[in-house]
Amino acid sequence: MAVKIRLARGGAKKKPFYQVVVADERFPRDGRFIENLGQYDPKLDPPLMNLKEERVIDWLQKGAQPTDTVRTLLRKQGIWAKFKQA
Repeated sequence: MAVKIRLARGGAKKKPFYQVVVADERFPRDGRFIENLGQYDPKLDPPLMNLKEERVIDWLQKGAQPTDTVRTLLRKQGIWAKFKQA
């Protein structure tokens, strides 16, 4: 089972809101997930990013692969650098 850290879309049409989740890569984007790690709202200025840092690092250490977009968000928050140091 390959596990990914990815975005699950919510919100209304033209008003996206995303949950950062850990999910099996075989499940649909907005389908079943293993754990919710936080939220991301790109419509706010500045964009809202609430992430459970210790849980994200724990999942990365267990081998979960972030998508390109999530990896960019982790770099902006400084979590990716903390993971690489550990």
